[in-house]
Amino acid sequence: MLYHLLVPLADYHIAFNLFRYITFRGAGAMATALIISFALGPFIIERLRVLRVGQVVRDEGPAEHLPKAGTPTMGGVLILVATTTATLLWADLTAANVIIATVVLLWTGALGFLDDYLKVVRKRSEGLVARYKLVGQGLIGMLMALALLLLPIMENPTWTMIPFFADWHVTFHWWAFIPWVMLVLAGSSNAVNLTDGLDGLAAGLAAIAAATFAVFAYVIGRVDTAQYLGLMYVPGAGELSIFCAALAGAALGFMWFNAHPAEVFMGDTGSLALGGAIGAVAVLLKMEFVLILVGGVFVLEAISVMLQVGYFKVTARRFGAGRRLFYMAPLHHHFEKKGWAESKVIIRFWILGILCTLMAFSTLKIR
Repeated sequence: MLYHLLVPLADYHIAFNLFRYITFRGAGAMATALIISFALGPFIIERLRVLRVGQVVRDEGPAEHLPKAGTPTMGGVLILVATTTATLLWADLTAANVIIATVVLLWTGALGFLDDYLKVVRKRSEGLVARYKLVGQGLIGMLMALALLLLPIMENPTWTMIPFFADWHVTFHWWAFIPWVMLVLAGSSNAVNLTDGLDGLAAGLAAIAAATFAVFAYVIGRVDTAQYLGLMYVPGAGELSIFCAALAGAALGFMWFNAHPAEVFMGDTGSLALGGAIGAVAVLLKMEFVLILVGGVFVLEAISVMLQVGYFKVTARRFGAGRRLFYMAPLHHHFEKKGWAESKVIIRFWILGILCTLMAFSTLKIR
C-alpha cells in the first residue's frame, strides 16, 4: 500500500524514492511486523485468557511440561495479523507471488485455527482429523500449482534448482508438478507443526528460515546477481523478500511472548501457517531442494517421528510388542528425556538452524 501511494511522489521529492528499494521496504516490513506483535501481543494474550483457550498437555510427554497446562494457545493469530499487515503495507501488491504466498499463509493458518478450535474449545482431543488436514493442505497446494501453470507469473514454473550445481535442474511434467507442490507445502507445514513443542523453538527456527529466504529472494529477483551466481532468475522474486522479512519479524515478535517460560503458545494456527508460508516461498523461488537445507532441523524433527512410528510398527509385528528408537518423538523430546534442560534443547536447536542456513548460503558459491 505504501509502495503504491508513495512511489509516485518521488517525482516531487527525492525522499519518496526510498520506497522503490526492496531493501528499505524489507526492513520496514520486518520492523512493522515486530511493532505490531509488541503492540497487539498483550491484548491477544489477555483475550485468550478470558476465553480460557488453554494448552492441553499430553500425559505421556515430559513431566516438566505439566505446569504448562492452561497456558493460552492459538497465539499464532498474532503471527498471521502481523505478517499480513506488514506485507500489505510494504510490498508491491501487483506482484502475484506475494499474493500467492500470503494466501497460503492465511489458508494454512485457518486450517490450524480450526484444529486448535476443535481441540481447545470443542474439547476434541484429536482436533481436526489428520486426513481432513491433509486434504486442506493438498487443496491449497493444488491451487498454487495451477496458478503457477496457468498464470504468467514465471517463465518456467515446473523447473527447480538443484543445490551445488549451476547447470543442473529438475523439470517436472505438469501432471507431476501439481503433486510435487502439494507435497512440499504439506511437508513443510507439518514439519514446523511437529517442531512446535518447546517454548520459542519453532518460532526461532522459522524466523531464521524466513530471513534466509528473504536474502535468497532478493538475490534471485535481480538479473545481475542471479546470472553472476549461476542461479535461475525469477522475475518479481525480489518482492518475496518483503513477505519473508515480515514473516521473520512476526516470528521474532511472537517469540517475545513465547520465550521460555512462555506466556502464550502459537498452536497449530501459527505452526501450520509458518510452515506453509516457508514451503510456498521455496516453491515460488524454485528452491524446493534448498528448503531441505534451510529447514534442516524441521526435516530432522519430521524424520524422527516417521522413524519412531515405523520402528514401533515393525518391532510390534516381529516381537509382539512395539519398541522405541528414541525415548520420545519428535526429536526435541528425546533430548529432554535424556535430561537436557528445555532451554538447552532450544538454544542448541537454534544453533543447528543457523548452521543449516550457512550450508544453504554456501550453495550460492559452491556450484
